[in-house]
Amino acid sequence: MQIIKNSKIDFLNKSRFTTFLSGALILAGIFSLIINNGPKLSIDFKGGTLITVQYTKSININDLRARLKNVNINGQSFDFSNSEIKHFGNASSVAIRLANLENEPENFSQKFIKILKNIYPDALPENKDDFILSIDKVSPKVGSELSGKAMMAILYAITLILIYISFRFEFTFAIGAIAAITHDVIITLGIFSILGYEISLSVIAAFLTIVGYSLNDTIVIFDRIRENLKILKRESAIETVNKSINESLSRTIITSLTTLFVVLTLYFFGGEVIHYFSFALIIGVLVGTYSSIFVASLIVVYMQPKK
Repeated sequence: MQIIKNSKIDFLNKSRFTTFLSGALILAGIFSLIINNGPKLSIDFKGGTLITVQYTKSININDLRARLKNVNINGQSFDFSNSEIKHFGNASSVAIRLANLENEPENFSQKFIKILKNIYPDALPENKDDFILSIDKVSPKVGSELSGKAMMAILYAITLILIYISFRFEFTFAIGAIAAITHDVIITLGIFSILGYEISLSVIAAFLTIVGYSLNDTIVIFDRIRENLKILKRESAIETVNKSINESLSRTIITSLTTLFVVLTLYFFGGEVIHYFSFALIIGVLVGTYSSIFVASLIVVYMQPKK
């Protein structure tokens, strides 16, 4: 199926604009990461306790924060007003992320939940078991280990891709593929930083998915470029690559739209749990399609020997 037939778009002629666009997005993301002291890490990496509860009426976050300013647990006074408190899914559900405490009382999570019940006693569900949606606790040591392993997973993936593309195509193609993948991950990470979204294990999984998706899209174009470089020896590298992109454009658009429809469905109807995961995939699909055409292919052109 071809939705675009015999297209003759001069993609590489727009390289100045696309280079500026990519540079602007990358710099904006890096600037955001610098002023925010890195990405906003979830409890998976920083450690702490994440408690999610559900009331029967809408909860005012500012009011709840004020009530948690001076909390007494086992004779110790705690100020949880600076903790991250937000709605989870709807206005009656609340998620509270608490940092690890040096002298944490025994059964801290259960005692904190009891305090949450006492704050709004008239807004508790009839079935007490429905009040607690989730309790997640991660120690600082485990969080640090997970952070290191997540970074290594991405580095291993990029290294293996570099080796694979070098064997299947040429080293110049591998450089283009790695540049496109790095471009996609940095822009997605930057957007998360700008919007203040958390980086969790599920988001890392989304990043690895983005790496795979971007590579798949890039390989399709690279395959056509390699074939045309052998056939169209008299044409310049720019003309050959432009022709190759146009020949694979229909497939690229169909694949990207099909994937985008799926991740949009996940984003709007998948619930709060996979909200950030699906958002990362949406950005990844859009940026990955863009980079396969305007980043990876452009680098291949520049690295071809001059005729």
